[in-house]
Amino acid sequence: MVPLSDTVDGVLRILPTLQAGRPWPLGASVDAAGVNFAVFSAHASAIELCLYDGEGSRELARSALPGRSGDVWHGHLSGAGAGLVYGLRAHGPWSPQTGHRFNANKLLLDPYARETVGEFTWSDLHRGHMTENPQRLDPRDNGATALKARVVQEHFDWHDDAPPATPWADTVLYEVHVRGFSKLHPGIAAGQRGTFAGLASPAAIAHLQRLGVTAVNLLPVHLFIDEERLVRMGLRNHWGYNTLGFFCVEPRYASARGGRAARDEFRHMVRALHAAGIEVILDVVFNHTAETDALGPTLSWRGLDNASYYRLVEGRAEDYENHTGCGNTLDIRHPRVLQMVMDSLRYWVDEMHVDGFRFDLATVLGRGNHGFDRGGAFFACLAQDPLLAGVKLIAEPWDIGPWGYHLGQFPTGWLEWNDRFRDTMRAFWLGGACTRGEFARRLCGSSDLFQHRQRAPSASLNYVVSHDGFTLRDLVSYDMRHNQANGEDNRDGPSRNLSWNCGWEGPTYEPVVLERRWRLQRALLATLLFAQGTPMFAAGDELGHSQQGNNNPYCQDNPITWIDWSQADEALIEFTAALLKARRQWLPLGAEWYGGASDAPGDPDLLWLRSSGREPESVHWDSHASRVLGVRIARPARLTSPLLLVFNAGENDIPFILPAGGWQLLFDSASPDAAAPWPSEVLPTMTVPARSVRLLGQITD
Repeated sequence: MVPLSDTVDGVLRILPTLQAGRPWPLGASVDAAGVNFAVFSAHASAIELCLYDGEGSRELARSALPGRSGDVWHGHLSGAGAGLVYGLRAHGPWSPQTGHRFNANKLLLDPYARETVGEFTWSDLHRGHMTENPQRLDPRDNGATALKARVVQEHFDWHDDAPPATPWADTVLYEVHVRGFSKLHPGIAAGQRGTFAGLASPAAIAHLQRLGVTAVNLLPVHLFIDEERLVRMGLRNHWGYNTLGFFCVEPRYASARGGRAARDEFRHMVRALHAAGIEVILDVVFNHTAETDALGPTLSWRGLDNASYYRLVEGRAEDYENHTGCGNTLDIRHPRVLQMVMDSLRYWVDEMHVDGFRFDLATVLGRGNHGFDRGGAFFACLAQDPLLAGVKLIAEPWDIGPWGYHLGQFPTGWLEWNDRFRDTMRAFWLGGACTRGEFARRLCGSSDLFQHRQRAPSASLNYVVSHDGFTLRDLVSYDMRHNQANGEDNRDGPSRNLSWNCGWEGPTYEPVVLERRWRLQRALLATLLFAQGTPMFAAGDELGHSQQGNNNPYCQDNPITWIDWSQADEALIEFTAALLKARRQWLPLGAEWYGGASDAPGDPDLLWLRSSGREPESVHWDSHASRVLGVRIARPARLTSPLLLVFNAGENDIPFILPAGGWQLLFDSASPDAAAPWPSEVLPTMTVPARSVRLLGQITD
């Protein structure tokens, strides 16, 4: 190592010789004597450590890591400490046809970096290959403009922070984008809007508590970059599914008040949410990286050991298996790649106190040599890990590769995004092809998908709307997508509101149409929150947020996606809060599977009813025509007396004959004032309003 007389952020004045150090932990770790560096690469011939000034603009020194233990290169820098800025260079063969893309002219970000220095700007300098000839190595050095890592000392005063540990039966997930949630919120200080501090603000927490949600499911907050194609169009990656650092907090979500590092602002947010009884679940993207396909940049993993980190096409190693639609697929089969994923998860639980994870395109994580394996190494590692075994785990149970759809096939303890619930409930309420039988199955935890694998009903993560697609307001307002702002000539995203024609195209002030839409919003929310399983709704759906018909706004970091609080539908917020309160109070369909008879002889757990008061027969279950169905629940989770749910998705009010016993109306989605007291009279029969859900309780002596 070249001796230094420069000061590096006030940490060093003289840089001593780099010693061999130790091969663990991976990344840069501060100890009493200095900083240890450890980097995995099975195929490199040497790994260089490069030190930079505090701004990351000037290289001060470089030296090869002197130690090697198996496939880990390591070195210890005595006297160094937190604040040191560094990057890596990997020497090895440039041979794309055999899977190797080493280019020591390219400075690489440590995969275990906790904090970055600089701002990534697209340039051909960041490609390992020549743009005009991808088979040739690019000899130009990109060190001056590449992202660097900063050594950090992990310490944070968590005070008495403790995870809320909400049981699944009581969990209601609120999917939220950190920036989009508060960017336009008038009750949050201007400097905190769109940041972790904004989500931790009293105004934000008050809204979450008013609703009664128990967990925020944050869209990706790992360090990510904007795709080159978007930058050329003047757009940005809004959703964040383009990860460049699995241990780094995305700095664009930090308010930077008082110079606080992004990771500490994130921790303050977690601590504040926990104090309010709200869990924090992260959407994580371990299926691909921001390096994209063979024409993409060399930023980290590709330059360190392309053949180990990525799944390459058999017999054509210059190409990548693309089970993600994003150009590459991480190879979780490799022990060191699996270790990186596990280390990242442990870091976010141990150091950042998060409560769980939602895994994007989770089928990738279970792909072995011969397809998806629910008993694979990733799942086994999670199950035995004492730190991770108790956190909430949610799968998006598909990818776009061969045989990539695996809803219902993840291990016990996992929840899964249930798109069958989503599509069925949309079809039932919006006029698509849907039988009563299919509606009943999805309403009752999708037992056909989960029960036979000894999975609990909570394993079905039910949703009608997520970040991906129309908002709830747009779902009942638009038939066709309106994605012109995305720069793809309106060709991206689902072309229609699933597969049917609602006959609607945007805002209208016609009272009849408005009432129809508002009723459908409330009915969809009521179906979601009264259904058996774990519910999730998207931030903004409780207040009528619209994206002007854009059903693929991944690149719209602007008022299209930012929640417009000035236009919030206060009545809908109140309705949603009342609905969540009703779920907590009564939980009509409980956390256990329903069987045949209840404790009362001849009294079935669930008694399904037509409007005539009679049970459906086969012809009725298979019919697409009728949109009316009731279910008497003999043993609700939180009552000793039966409950009755009645659904009418039709266009007309329907008379409904009630079961014997006398019933009192508890909740009516047809009314925007769901919190109003209902009359206590006994109802032998009732008229169920069009496009509504009603909950009734049996009157006991």
